[in-house]
Amino acid sequence: MAAPGEPGGEAAAFARRIDPAREPGLSPEQRRLMAQVERAQRHRALQRRLRGRNALLALGIGAVAFGIYGYTFYSVSQERFLDELEQEAEAARARAQARAESAAS
Repeated sequence: MAAPGEPGGEAAAFARRIDPAREPGLSPEQRRLMAQVERAQRHRALQRRLRGRNALLALGIGAVAFGIYGYTFYSVSQERFLDELEQEAEAARARAQARAESAAS
């Protein structure tokens, strides 16, 4: 999209990419500064991309951990083997007490 007053086919001067090594009017200090700014922009773009990936990874790990936690509570609530063991132990105690009473009489 061209700015008002400019021909439609030409790109705006601020959006034109240049090669600092081939640009005749740039001093070595300007070339170094341009390279430094480009490195900073690439670093920011990489950080933005990694931040998104890290957020997705954190959500995934949190969902897995929460799922394991929930499943553990669900499966423990379904288990009745401790109740059965307690009933068997109570029956064994009752039998032992009945034997002791019959042996004492």
